[in-house]
Amino acid sequence: MTKIRITKQFSFETGHALFGYDGKCKNVHGHSYKLSVTVIGTPITDRDNVKFGMVIDFSDLKTIVKEEIVDLFDHATVFNQTTPHVELAKELKQRGHHVILVDYQPTSENMVVDFAKKIINRLPNSIALHSLRLQETETSYAEWYASDNL
Repeated sequence: MTKIRITKQFSFETGHALFGYDGKCKNVHGHSYKLSVTVIGTPITDRDNVKFGMVIDFSDLKTIVKEEIVDLFDHATVFNQTTPHVELAKELKQRGHHVILVDYQPTSENMVVDFAKKIINRLPNSIALHSLRLQETETSYAEWYASDNL
């Protein structure tokens, strides 16, 4: 049967700072991220299945990505937990801000790897994550492809 790729796009606002970086991004700032999630699979052939003809229902994919990424990262500030930014994170949390501490430098490259792991863990066995594209600015993005990570 034919393999088909489908893509769903998401957007969210997230702040971050890159500790130790030698440019402007060492300062706390934010981005309007756009995430494109592409999965691959075979459309359902069982005519009695309500999802007949679909690889995955777009709403099911939306639920996975919203729960694992968008709802968590939207309007949050992300810091590397192994840097002095932990002190700033504590202060912000005490003031009611949504802060996420991660075990990596919160670059687009590292975030897209984190997102891939989260999505893969939630997909049904019959569907594979094909690729992710995390757009940080109008002209800059990071991509993750399953074929590059075998």
